[in-house]
Amino acid sequence: MTALIIDDNLIARATLSQLASQVKDLDVKAEYSNAIDAYNHLQTEAIDLIFLDIEMPEMSGIELTKSLLNKPTLIIFTTSKNKYAVEAFQLNVADYLVKPVSPIRFLQSVDKAREILESKKEVVQTKHDEFIFVRDSNITRRIKFDDILYAEAMGDYVKFYTPAKTYAIHGTLKSAEEKLPAVNFIRIHRSYIVALDKIDTAQDGGLVVNGQFLPVADAYRKTLNSRMNVF
Repeated sequence: MTALIIDDNLIARATLSQLASQVKDLDVKAEYSNAIDAYNHLQTEAIDLIFLDIEMPEMSGIELTKSLLNKPTLIIFTTSKNKYAVEAFQLNVADYLVKPVSPIRFLQSVDKAREILESKKEVVQTKHDEFIFVRDSNITRRIKFDDILYAEAMGDYVKFYTPAKTYAIHGTLKSAEEKLPAVNFIRIHRSYIVALDKIDTAQDGGLVVNGQFLPVADAYRKTLNSRMNVF
């Protein structure tokens, strides 16, 4: 998840930055001491999550939130006062943290935001979205989503594994994740994305797909368990 930290208090920003640095899949793109600079940033770059103070000069956190209602960005308010809670949740923010923010409360809030983002990705795929085109050795090939077992990051390349063949494509795993339908595929590690219906078994530390053991990182385990619908 990409994130911004917006707070006019330097110590508060430093505290949130330190907490965020301990979450592997949370990438803080920038920190701002005012909402206007942050607003300008958001006009040029899509951000998943904002840690946002409420009481700031010129533009408040609530005013910034109202200006972003047409964007998919999630908001977590971070404030020293409870009095804004009702208004905050009327704005459908992801969470409301009261300063000083404890590590456990911070992690709970990030988990909540992550689950919301994942649920938004789980959209029904239309019929024409049944395949992907990839450039393999200067030839553009069509691969059916249903044929893909998993994808693996290998330096500047991504390998798509199918039962019949492996395709090495120049690119990043992030770009592959954006093109694969989230309803069928899930990130399990910084280096792996798997097809949910191709998972054979799951065990401590990883899972098996088509006889191949793949590691599962702790940061993705909770979402994986939820998506697998384990009985």
